[in-house]
Amino acid sequence: MSARIIDGKSIAAALRAAVRPEVERLAALGRRPGLAVILVGDDAASRVYVRNKVRACEETGLRWELHEFPASVDDDTLLARLAALDRDERVHGVLVQLPLPPHIDAQRVLGAVSATKDVDGFHVASLGALLAGRPGFVPCTPAGILHMLERERVPLAGQRAVVVGRSNIVGKPMALLLLQKDATVTICHSKSVDLAAITREADVLVAAVGRPRLITAEMVKPGACVIDVGTNRLADGKLCGDVDFDRVKEIAGWITPVPGGVGPMTIAMLVSNTVRAALQSDRSA
Repeated sequence: MSARIIDGKSIAAALRAAVRPEVERLAALGRRPGLAVILVGDDAASRVYVRNKVRACEETGLRWELHEFPASVDDDTLLARLAALDRDERVHGVLVQLPLPPHIDAQRVLGAVSATKDVDGFHVASLGALLAGRPGFVPCTPAGILHMLERERVPLAGQRAVVVGRSNIVGKPMALLLLQKDATVTICHSKSVDLAAITREADVLVAAVGRPRLITAEMVKPGACVIDVGTNRLADGKLCGDVDFDRVKEIAGWITPVPGGVGPMTIAMLVSNTVRAALQSDRSA
């Protein structure tokens, strides 16, 4: 039996529709949620991601603004713009599109985004709040994955969850969210020994390493929920994930496609976080 394919597009559309009334309520009060996006350089993939984020803002009724800089920009120029956005009451969320050019101190730049406007969830205060189980902005991709799992009623409590990848953006926060849901969590990485033996024990398997079709059918427990975070472009121009979708779908119980799985959820959670930031700003005003 083939796995149930989790439709990230439809779940994301439902999430955007759910927050739109709040957007309109705030707009009627003169507090329309606003997102500012920082884009550095001419990376083609980054431009696609930004375009998709802007489209989601427009569909949901958010105000947006794009701040573009050449690849040669220096740290101080970016920090000055971030400081200005922090002071701007019309801006409730600030997003720095990654990756940044190598000469930019990415951690310094991300750290300059105010924690109250950190809708991407990358600020150390946001990550610290997640670790401590306190309220804060959760990185959008892990938050979107958890929303999908809950929407699909995938069992988590007491289940064995394996996250392949240990980035601060996906792997680590995903593991923390699963731990909060009472899963027993293992994080795998490039130094893990016998990866296949570990992944075969997973009831929930999250692949987030950026290696095309790393996860094969032989590495998946029958009936497992397989979440594919990877987006890799092959030599022929086609996109594929970190999971061998065609073969794994015959083994898994649930699976996300690439594209159309996790990606739309990441953007929907960005919209949701921006609305939440506007609500918090409205209460503190």
